[in-house]
Amino acid sequence: MRRRGVTGTLRSFAGLCVLICCCAMNARVTAQNTATKNTASDRTVAALFVSDIHFEPFADPAKAARLRAEPISEWNKILAEPASADQAARFAELQQTCKARGVDTSYPLYESSLRAMKDDSSGVKFVVLSGDLIAHNFQCKFSTTFPKAKPGEYREFVEKTIKYVMRELRAALPGVPVYAALGNNDSDCGDYALDANSAFLTDIGKILTVDFPAGERANALRDFSVGGYYNVRLPAPLGHTRILVLDDLFMSRQYATCGGKPDPAPGAAQVAWLEQQLIAARRSHEKVWVMSHIPPGVNPYATATKVLDLCSGGKPQMFLSSEALPDAMSNYGDVIELAIFAHTHMDEMRLLKPAAAEGQGGGALAGGVAVKIVGSISPVNGNNPSFTVAQIDAATAQLKDYQVFVASNQTGVDAQWSEEYDFAQAYKEPAFTAATVADLVAGFKADPTAQSSASQSYIKNYGEGSGGARAIGAFWQPYTCVLRNDGADAFRGCVCGGQGVN
Repeated sequence: MRRRGVTGTLRSFAGLCVLICCCAMNARVTAQNTATKNTASDRTVAALFVSDIHFEPFADPAKAARLRAEPISEWNKILAEPASADQAARFAELQQTCKARGVDTSYPLYESSLRAMKDDSSGVKFVVLSGDLIAHNFQCKFSTTFPKAKPGEYREFVEKTIKYVMRELRAALPGVPVYAALGNNDSDCGDYALDANSAFLTDIGKILTVDFPAGERANALRDFSVGGYYNVRLPAPLGHTRILVLDDLFMSRQYATCGGKPDPAPGAAQVAWLEQQLIAARRSHEKVWVMSHIPPGVNPYATATKVLDLCSGGKPQMFLSSEALPDAMSNYGDVIELAIFAHTHMDEMRLLKPAAAEGQGGGALAGGVAVKIVGSISPVNGNNPSFTVAQIDAATAQLKDYQVFVASNQTGVDAQWSEEYDFAQAYKEPAFTAATVADLVAGFKADPTAQSSASQSYIKNYGEGSGGARAIGAFWQPYTCVLRNDGADAFRGCVCGGQGVN
């Protein structure tokens, strides 16, 4: 009976796819809140987390030719003009031709997002952007709009669009360094396709590293040209802290070269590079953040939609082609203070555990690496756009707290942005660390019907407007196994309760 019940839960999990001031003291408190809480302590630094912008330059196809022809300094002028008379019809046809599943970030939405970032993240010292700068189906939209384009012109337009996205983000927060990763869409030869050691990576590296100190930029450019990864110090007043940025597209299950062939070598080389950097950081007593786009572990959406019977020998769908990346990271929990990923477009957390902690519960999960998955600007999954403002302990590089800000609509037109939730208030935890995430996910697992306030907070804040909250609320038990089991076998053991696992 138990086995049939678990199988039923797995089959039900398929639903996931449906998927102020009376005195000077009060004035000071209000000012602190307006500054996104980053002055609560002299040791606290504020940072902005953004992801999955997916800017759409084809939203008005009639303007696309002018965007190709003009420098990006003219793009805002072109994009701000009234829509073409046939904009809606032409864009709908383009979406249908390219089998697009939703609408990405338009110019009005990007401008609304940038204004909100400027207003709600005042005082931030740096920005982390965890990938996917350009829209989905970019290659198809380009070839459909420009059927006579010459070889190389697609790459030029991809690079131009990425440069525009970065230029606008930097203009919204002048003088604030931006550390960006590439996502699976950010390529000159299509989604999930990219060549290592390519001219594209060299060109994009020059765009992404412009904020870096001169002494570190050369090394970052060299490494980025090889495989889209780099190592750079985070700015003062953070001390002895580096961010290691990866391009784990090369580790994705769906990765292929621009020639359409699988190639595990770039991913393996990148993991080896990461381990070298972590060993050096450990020796130097430095703290590290790791950022990439595609999270390790189980892809709950793909696993659910395939209705895989895990407890009878089926395998979960994984984001990456192997567990090499999470295995490498989890062994350096003493070095890695935070890992940042994205890709799901939802606001999530994960825990990467050392191998010795696999299959253990409760306090045994302490250690490892805390993972923050950042929600998207793009509303393509039906979610309202969001970004995160974080507070970091300058001495330890520990993520002390964060607030998620969300838009009132998915178009950006007359959108109002407001604080959706505060991590410390919602979860009653002193910081976002491996230990506190371990406590939270253990509590989620022990609450299979999601009755606790922490479980309810997680479900409510998962993806505003997307319907995802309803889905994970209904299928909470198997979803909680995604949060703490980054390996396929450990996930199956969690879902099946040790019963019927082959």
